[in-house]
Amino acid sequence: MRCLVTGATGYVGGRLVPRLLAAGHEVRCLTRDPRRLRDVPWASRVEIVTGDVAADAGLAGACKDIEVVYYLVHALGQAAFEDVDRESALNLVIAARDAGVSRIVYLGGPVPGERASAHLRSRGEVGDIFLRSGVPSVVFRAAVIIGSGSASFEMLRYLTERLPVMVTPSWVRSRVQPIAIRDVLRYLVAAATVFPPRVNRAFDIGGPDVLSYAEMMQRYSRVAGLPRRVLVPVRALTPWLSSHWVGLVTPVPNRIARPLVGSLIHDAVCGEHDIAEFVPDPHDGLTGFDLAVQLALRKIRDADVETSWANAAVPGAPSDPLPSDPSWSGGTAYQDERSRAVPAPPASLWQVVEAIGGQNGWHSFPLAWSIRGWLDRAVGGVGLRRGRRDPHRLYVGEALDFWRVEEIVPGSLLRLRAEMKLPGLAWLEMRVHDDGSGGSVYSQRAVFLPKGLAGHAYWWSVAPFHAVVFGGMARNIARTAAAAPAS
Repeated sequence: MRCLVTGATGYVGGRLVPRLLAAGHEVRCLTRDPRRLRDVPWASRVEIVTGDVAADAGLAGACKDIEVVYYLVHALGQAAFEDVDRESALNLVIAARDAGVSRIVYLGGPVPGERASAHLRSRGEVGDIFLRSGVPSVVFRAAVIIGSGSASFEMLRYLTERLPVMVTPSWVRSRVQPIAIRDVLRYLVAAATVFPPRVNRAFDIGGPDVLSYAEMMQRYSRVAGLPRRVLVPVRALTPWLSSHWVGLVTPVPNRIARPLVGSLIHDAVCGEHDIAEFVPDPHDGLTGFDLAVQLALRKIRDADVETSWANAAVPGAPSDPLPSDPSWSGGTAYQDERSRAVPAPPASLWQVVEAIGGQNGWHSFPLAWSIRGWLDRAVGGVGLRRGRRDPHRLYVGEALDFWRVEEIVPGSLLRLRAEMKLPGLAWLEMRVHDDGSGGSVYSQRAVFLPKGLAGHAYWWSVAPFHAVVFGGMARNIARTAAAAPAS
């Protein structure tokens, strides 16, 4: 089958594409920025086209000659996201209908009730748009997805691991039917071929366990080898307050925590299991909660996390590439430049550069980096807890703490774009040069384009610390590379 995957840079889409390829399908990926798929392992095996469902850009060409469209995008966290989701779905429907697409496959959420959150209302509305589109559609309705790197799993993991005694809101008693990411992907891949043309409906999908969120936390503790958690329920903790609490304790920022928490207020249990008529359960059954957690933790321990929620672009984050000429800003562009000779080959220096961030740290004044991360979280930013997907390798578009990889040239260049809350735009650029005599040179440049008076005040308020932070960073990167054993 010829498949179009929207949302291929996201958590589910990035895992679905290689599985569709393994099943023998031809895959085209629609993305706003093709660079973000440049370095993924399967990039050379797919067709990558530029387009945007929200802006109705490139959809006609993307849908041409396509049989199955996978719709895996949503505007979660954006302002007026319900309107954006609605318009995006309508744009896709028109393009798919005009192109003669045979089927649309959509991964949505549980059936929204009368007092459903805006998140679930939007998911339900998008599903209804597809089912009324005239293009045969399959809508999968999943609640909490358990898998390494999923936002729901990371929220559960950090809440449970960081808080042995926890004041809990009433929503932890809501009943949920979680599903393992492996089962979600199994249904999605099967959807390309198993449904007769007449099938146009939604299916509830979930794992074999129905648990309260509190029970999920306790069972996570047991699987992870942690002591049983003490949960103290407090009815006064509203969803709004809960989302801020989740945002402070977990890597999931408020803009995502808020709709996730809002979706947990009511039960999310499958009302039917009709999908088994078309995609029978595996001979050993669907993946249970405990096994799903075990598999996710093993992936994290082995540094084998395939995709992460954090790789989705942050709404409102700067997207302009680093200007090569500071005058591009139309005014002042502040820079901090450092360079050091390194008595180590370029390959050794590059290994240190590419491994920066996450658990590996930033090679200077850890407390300063932590404080900056805490401050960012306090004002609703992403903070440092997003970490990195892989401890050794990076590719364009990946999140790296409160940065995003804007460009990487293996062995030579790593450029990061800031996604923390700032009164301006900021980049951090690291380069490796061969000195021609067996050693190397490390070059480091921080660039800040201020926005208004606040931007200028911000730069000069932190400038006194640059010698410690940026100077120490350059010095310690060089020292670490020099001390590394020759490869």
